[in-house]
Amino acid sequence: MKNYYLAVDIGASSGRHILGHIEDGRMILEEVYRFQNGMENKGGSLCWDVDRLFTEIKTGIKECKKLGKIPVSMGIDTWAVDYVLLDEKDQILGKTYGYRDQRTQGMDQKVYEKISESELYSRTGIQKQIFNTIYQLMAVKEQNPEHLEKAKTFLMLPDYFHFLLTGEKKSEYTNATSTQLVHAKTNDWDWKLMETLGYDKKMFLPLSQPGTTVGTFTKEIAEEVGFSCQVVLPATHDTGSAVMAVPCQEENCLYISSGTWSLMGTENSQAICSEESRNKNFTNEGGYNYRYRYLKNIMGLWMIQSVRHELDDQYSFAQLCQMAEESGFPSRVDVNDSAFLAPKHMITAIQDVCAHSGQPVPQTPGEIAAVIYESLADSYSQTLEEIEGLTGKRYDTIHIVGGGSNAEYLNKLTAEKSGRRVLAGPGEATAIGNLMAQMIKNGEFKGLWEARACVKQSFEIQEF
Repeated sequence: MKNYYLAVDIGASSGRHILGHIEDGRMILEEVYRFQNGMENKGGSLCWDVDRLFTEIKTGIKECKKLGKIPVSMGIDTWAVDYVLLDEKDQILGKTYGYRDQRTQGMDQKVYEKISESELYSRTGIQKQIFNTIYQLMAVKEQNPEHLEKAKTFLMLPDYFHFLLTGEKKSEYTNATSTQLVHAKTNDWDWKLMETLGYDKKMFLPLSQPGTTVGTFTKEIAEEVGFSCQVVLPATHDTGSAVMAVPCQEENCLYISSGTWSLMGTENSQAICSEESRNKNFTNEGGYNYRYRYLKNIMGLWMIQSVRHELDDQYSFAQLCQMAEESGFPSRVDVNDSAFLAPKHMITAIQDVCAHSGQPVPQTPGEIAAVIYESLADSYSQTLEEIEGLTGKRYDTIHIVGGGSNAEYLNKLTAEKSGRRVLAGPGEATAIGNLMAQMIKNGEFKGLWEARACVKQSFEIQEF
């Protein structure tokens, strides 16, 4: 009998259920279900439809039953920063906002009235992004204070879905760090910071590490899906799971977790909370076994995904890469410009930025794609220099994992502009990392390094 494990990996644009098992020393993956995701406009606010997402989660679990492949455990990971507030009856208070919603504008200044930006970084080590949970909660305090008053439980989205499956509430550490409310030295909630900001400490649960058992399916869920299994916490922040799957055997490892966002960084045993680090906008997110993911958030493939949608999805990403390469278009943009965070039209936003900076304005799909891919590779190269300056280390190899590892043209550009070897793959890094946490918990691997060695043997890695 094979031991199957189920990773439910939900990204900002799609979700997938992937079964994994070990066979002849290799990890074998099988995608059993996939569904679309995206923020929806509800009364002028960008929100997640959590009821629909939970229905999709259950539908994918039922597929395991149909296949006769019952997992011994499962776990859910999602993007970071978004959350729910539950009342005393465990009902969601207000809307479940998405991080691209505009309600957080100006909330940074409200936070800095209570604590300076510099002190906040020295405590949490988390880079400033206007959508961080700390600012989202300030928006609730300013705009819907009654929700904070009634809130009995704060849960990040994957923790909420785990609760719906098991009836048990747990707060997972890696995703909690993305709130900017966890202390970088204690690896626990920063209770003093919460007091300063007026966020009720009672609604925050103790933090649990990846590999912690949440519970088993409730009777109702077991009856609905046709079986029961253990729910085990992966690194519920998708980047936390993706970084686990970086097939690197050295401590000094540089990675880009490439998807809707490009997360570029390294792993450290201690957080770097210096003023220079803050000014360069680096973050110290929690990782598996308290390994800090020292990285920078770069806008990533969101730009090309948006452009593709605006072109009615008539081109594949591979075609866009090819057209970009053929165009040789010279203009470049700062991919981290806020103009690209949530524009009404991405193509227009790119054209406007090029025009305002006096550069040729891209017109064709190939020219627009070239601006994006070249600009991304420039950003990666610059970020590499910054990481080496801040850590005092040199990195000879860049590991690219996640969906973006399939973008050959971008990988080639990254190798050229950085002057470093690029190793691309595996593509399903987030799901693999999710499975790794479950497999380590169940004794399939002795620990992280053994699991990473298995990833290296199991999946194709391309060199540039």
